Amino acid sequence: MNYQTIREIQSDLLSNKISVGQLVNYYLEQIKEQSFLNCFLEVYNEEVISSAKILDDKLKAGQKIGKLFGLVIALKDNIVYKNHHVSASSKILKGYVSPYSATVVERLLAEDAIIIGRTNCDEFAMGSSNENAAFGPVLNPIDNTRVPGGSSGGSAAAVKANLCHAALGSDTGGSIRQPASFCDIIGFKPSYGSTSRYGLIAYASSFDQIGSFTKSVDDQILIYETIAGKDPLDATTANRKISVSNDNSDKKYTIAYFPEILESEGISEEVKNASKIFIEKQKALGHTIKPYHFKYMEYLIPIYYVLTTAEASSNLARFDGVRYGHRHKDSKDLEELYVKSRSEGFGPEVKRRIMLGTFVLSSGFYDAYYTQAQKVRRMLHNELSALLKETDFLFTPTCPSVPFKIGEKTNNPIEMYFADLFTVLANIVGMPAITLPLYKNEAGLPIGMQIMSNTWEEEKLFQYSHELMKSKNF
Repeated sequence: MNYQTIREIQSDLLSNKISVGQLVNYYLEQIKEQSFLNCFLEVYNEEVISSAKILDDKLKAGQKIGKLFGLVIALKDNIVYKNHHVSASSKILKGYVSPYSATVVERLLAEDAIIIGRTNCDEFAMGSSNENAAFGPVLNPIDNTRVPGGSSGGSAAAVKANLCHAALGSDTGGSIRQPASFCDIIGFKPSYGSTSRYGLIAYASSFDQIGSFTKSVDDQILIYETIAGKDPLDATTANRKISVSNDNSDKKYTIAYFPEILESEGISEEVKNASKIFIEKQKALGHTIKPYHFKYMEYLIPIYYVLTTAEASSNLARFDGVRYGHRHKDSKDLEELYVKSRSEGFGPEVKRRIMLGTFVLSSGFYDAYYTQAQKVRRMLHNELSALLKETDFLFTPTCPSVPFKIGEKTNNPIEMYFADLFTVLANIVGMPAITLPLYKNEAGLPIGMQIMSNTWEEEKLFQYSHELMKSKNF
């Protein structure tokens, strides 16, 4: 049952070739057989079997079905689901049960999707390899000695391993696109404000956005149309009609790229070669390719970490051991309760980012770091907006390398942060971006390519992505 699209699933369901019950049982068996991958922190076995029966009965009764009927989807463990555990893969939230559902969850369920479980991730979405999870790392299904990427590594690996049909993740600086690239699937981050963050455990509120992992562009469109749109519970969502057409009519586009990428020493030769192949192929297909010298490349990672850690230090202050989650026992006063609860509950990477964020917001350094980073963020947005008014898309490889070995970069945070070099830009400026599994190296490891468009141009981005997936070769 290795379906590539929701439409294929629905075709077999409507023709009685399979039932929803058979479909969910297949995924449950796969999850059990491949439990060594550590993709899921919790699987809703009895619940999904019950939900499947309700949907099968609904179909037999001739009732109207939702557009996601038969979709079995997983949630990253930082998206809340009413009466279910959620922990952001952190000990500090172990045992917490959410009293409400995220808006995106409500919208999926309203269209007859089935949520099969919650997936492992880097703690509080902080990481590029899924090695920062409090409950152990996730293994890459393509090569179990390698990381699946992060922070949404569990979601990406689950889709690749066929443990579910699709999955939701959150993307703060590439946390959907980078693991999608490492796991050879499609990962999409929409424009900031297009999907509700209500019910997403925040890392950096002005960067975070919920998106999805799929095997096809068509599924990305269906899921995006379902979860996107204005939400009165999230003031950052835009009041825009979300509708996407797949009709491209072989339109020719103008695509910008950064020539500095092809010359950088920090990028592997195989990624450079794949990028060159991509550029030449687009020229051969009749698209216009424009080099664009981007003078801010070296500032992207510093800007991203100054701003996101500042927001994280504020957002994570609520996890103090007083109201919910882990609480240190036998504290003699409130200060000791705070210190010991947070020291025991947070992992090393989360502590590192909280400390960095507190530093850049401190009175002596606020203007020197945080204020300057915000100014450069605005400059980046203005420059990218101008570029994407003159061109249709910006192309980069998704990652500087193929998936790296587990443990290879854990002792070097700077090198680990570099894995997000090409993905952070879309979050800094709030624009949509998608990664597509277009190439592989000689060892069969995936090399994803990232396409970015201007804000609110998701439809055009999907149309071009659809054409790229139809014409891809390895």
